[in-house]
Amino acid sequence: MNQLVRKSLIKRSILDVGDRRGSAALENFILTGFGKPLELRCEGEVEPQGDEVLIEVTRCGVCHTDVSIQKGYYELGGGKRYSMQERGMKPPIILGHEIAGRLVAKGQGADDVQIGKSYAVYPWIGCDECMMCRGGQENFCTSPRFHGLQRAGGHAERIVVPNSRYLVDIEGIDPGLAATYACSGLTSYSAIRKLGPKARTENILLIGAGGLGQSALNIALALGFERVTVADIDPVKRELATKAGATDVIDPGDLGDRSVGGQFVGVIDFVGNAKSATLGIEALCRGGIYVIVGLLGGQIELSLPPIALRPIAIVGSLTGTLTEFRELIDLAKTGRLNETELELVPRRLTNEALDRVREGRIRGRLVLTRET
Repeated sequence: MNQLVRKSLIKRSILDVGDRRGSAALENFILTGFGKPLELRCEGEVEPQGDEVLIEVTRCGVCHTDVSIQKGYYELGGGKRYSMQERGMKPPIILGHEIAGRLVAKGQGADDVQIGKSYAVYPWIGCDECMMCRGGQENFCTSPRFHGLQRAGGHAERIVVPNSRYLVDIEGIDPGLAATYACSGLTSYSAIRKLGPKARTENILLIGAGGLGQSALNIALALGFERVTVADIDPVKRELATKAGATDVIDPGDLGDRSVGGQFVGVIDFVGNAKSATLGIEALCRGGIYVIVGLLGGQIELSLPPIALRPIAIVGSLTGTLTEFRELIDLAKTGRLNETELELVPRRLTNEALDRVREGRIRGRLVLTRET
């Protein structure tokens, strides 16, 4: 391998923790260029120092965000794109932000975690200095150090986490599920919280019953929401939602004479395209809240006066805070949270797993697992 390329890969995989390689060779799946399959390459071992901890990845969820990063952009609608490269994200990148694993080493400052124990990793790590980070909202940081984006993610065999506070004890929880809680679970939980306490006793609508939608349904029911309707064009996913306890299901592509306008105090849109946004905003009752999570892309034309006259709120939601992540893990430990359907995939099939997520050939969530 060209030495300049190898040095670049090593520097990118460990980023700001410095070049502290040992003799062990680790096999990491690396995105070497946008639009390309991941490449399996050998990397040197990294040793944690100070407050850092070293996690051996045992589970890593495969997320639509991974697919978008691999592609190199998000569709914004109107022919516009949100380019990863134009915003400072350049390969090589080690993807994977839904991470659970075993603690194998720690720096001298990390004395509150136990070697050999399993943890989920909070991946949305900020700069620790800006207003958002100081306010406990690292996921909103404009100079982030997110695992799987700016820092090495779960497609590496082992990762250095900058501080032990980002590890959350998952004792008693399936590690595959715990991994997915770091993104799909946390994103759903944070979006649900934005609906406010009134929504617990009123009708809410979840648009999209894929991995995020299923997770949101389970979380809403565990939190005591009484009336949860789910909309999806896929009959299989509507059936899964019914079995999971949805009050009602809707096929948004075939509403017939049924009207959903003004029926819901809260709507969470896990699709995020023009059709889903139009449906979601129309479905709100007066004073309702529309939370957009999905990033499929597109644009809508929206009259401004009705926003004030109805009045409704349109809110964006991006992952969640470390506090919310700990709350979600605590909720899972109560046993009230139904398990999202998982399919474990051997790590060697990482590229195939990404292809399946891209093509929508999954029922619940795909989780990469370490082969023993």
